[in-house]
Amino acid sequence: MERPTGVQISRFLKNQGVQYIFGIPGVHNQELYRGIDEAELIHVLARHEQGAGFMADGYARASGKPGIVYVITGPGICNVLTALGQSYSDSIPVLAISSCLDETAYRRGQLHQMLDQESAAGSVCDWSETAQNYKAAYGLLERAFTEFHDKRPRPKHIQIPIKVLEENAPDFEISERAKNFFSYAENEINEVSTLIKNSEKPLFIVGGGAKKTDVFKLIKKTGAASFTSFTGRGLIPSTYPLFMGSSLARPDTVSVLSKSDLIVVLGSELAEVDIWRCNLGHKCTLVRVDTDPEVLSDHHNADIKLNMKVEDFVEASLKNFDGQDSAEKWDPKLVSQKREEWALQAIREFPGVSEVVRAVEEIVPEDTVVYSDMTQFAYLAKEIWDMKKPNHWHHPYGFGTLGYALPAAIGGCIARPNMPTIAIAGDYGFQYTIQELGTAVELQLNLPILIWDNQKLKAIEDSMVAAQIAPNSVQALNPNFCKLAESYGALSRKPSNLKELQKNIIEAFSAKVPTVIHISGEIQ
Repeated sequence: MERPTGVQISRFLKNQGVQYIFGIPGVHNQELYRGIDEAELIHVLARHEQGAGFMADGYARASGKPGIVYVITGPGICNVLTALGQSYSDSIPVLAISSCLDETAYRRGQLHQMLDQESAAGSVCDWSETAQNYKAAYGLLERAFTEFHDKRPRPKHIQIPIKVLEENAPDFEISERAKNFFSYAENEINEVSTLIKNSEKPLFIVGGGAKKTDVFKLIKKTGAASFTSFTGRGLIPSTYPLFMGSSLARPDTVSVLSKSDLIVVLGSELAEVDIWRCNLGHKCTLVRVDTDPEVLSDHHNADIKLNMKVEDFVEASLKNFDGQDSAEKWDPKLVSQKREEWALQAIREFPGVSEVVRAVEEIVPEDTVVYSDMTQFAYLAKEIWDMKKPNHWHHPYGFGTLGYALPAAIGGCIARPNMPTIAIAGDYGFQYTIQELGTAVELQLNLPILIWDNQKLKAIEDSMVAAQIAPNSVQALNPNFCKLAESYGALSRKPSNLKELQKNIIEAFSAKVPTVIHISGEIQ
């Protein structure tokens, strides 16, 4: 049976297990909306394309499924680029599908026309391609979902000319997905296992790429010490005596790393935002396990490089460590001392914030998923909040965009209905996507939204002062956040003390609409 290509795309997505589409309809992409109801998909209407992209990102992080976003030609795709850039930086599977003009080389001045829409999206996506006919559309969609499964997950963009969306296309054929096997590297795995056994002070660094496996089981077997990157938090229990925490960005961690005679890095880029220095600081053999060849060939110059999934490496390595767990190869007192030192360093950098972080940490349920923005609350919490579960704190790490927390948390709520989710934003960053409160109210989400309000861009002010620059343009007029929230139909609270804050958060988890909780710097 033939249907318009726009309808067939919705049917294709449904076949791939997609349930939700995030986006904004327009005249140019309306054909994508023709088949949404027929395919039994649910569309979530954002207030801005950037918000739609963040919702798709937040949904993907919480569900493990690709997030799908529909946008229009020109300004629609431009508006979503920030969100796609964040997804690229953090390895999140998001598929943006947009319309595009049928012809741009000769005819100028068309509605939404831009010089090179495909390349613009390609600057922040794994790839950006134009489907000039229905066959290309089907092929690119299949390619995107295959790569989401088999490669490092990153956003893709497919644009389809308006005329192609309108034209009838035959039903697509469902092809069996070919299995993609990474190098198993059995000899190299055995070599690494031998190195660990013979090492006096082995150390693991565990990143977000290890979230699909019980990497802690292997670490216990080896008697090694370990760090996690920020994205790897929760993979190693904070109670483990040889766990160093997520403080790799502390300069003094170099003194510990330099004591190790073997470092094994599992699923981490060791990027600037992971370590906040150019080099790791090691003096020993470095082993890297990653699915991305680019990571394996970076400036850290690993001695042994295994291009494979971390879960495959862990499973194969465990066979070489049968029996009892190895004796501890590091001094637990030293590990505990260093963790305490690094935590105190972080707390001193953000005076007055740690008490609020601890108050929130104390009362949120263990299975709460946190979405944070670029704010001092999150900067500190990433180092001192001990996560009980992996993949439960999501932050705009690499790209570092503002406005992420609220719309991403909306996507997270949709992915985990009736499960606790919380958004944490600063007073300035919250205003980037504040309009998405309308979406949250429409969906009747029981979402606590914490606004950390220090009346300024405090981190920027501190940076300027440290660089001996007179602070400039770091203060802005804030709205009355509580009244603004209520104008959207949300609840609002402004606690005067920490006990009241905790009470407000607990109540917000059971409310019928989102609750904006305005936390001023004077809270006691």
